[in-house]
Amino acid sequence: MPIQWYAACVARYQPDYPDQVPRRQAYERAHPEVTITYMGPYWKAVIAGEHDQTTISRHDLRVLLDALEAEGQTAQEPELPGPLP
Repeated sequence: MPIQWYAACVARYQPDYPDQVPRRQAYERAHPEVTITYMGPYWKAVIAGEHDQTTISRHDLRVLLDALEAEGQTAQEPELPGPLP
């Protein structure tokens, strides 16, 4: 557990990380079979299959999400709140 906490702290200092958080959350909601984790110097996605699993690693979260979408795992756009009353 301490490693995940450290990884979360380090991930916040990646330049594109805050911009990709809503995109990652939407992707994870739309694809529960995909697990995305920060492994220190890189991001890793594990796609659980029926009899196997596929692992994709990238140094940048944006690039990882692009690769997942290119694999045919299309991410849905996050729902934005409507206008304030």
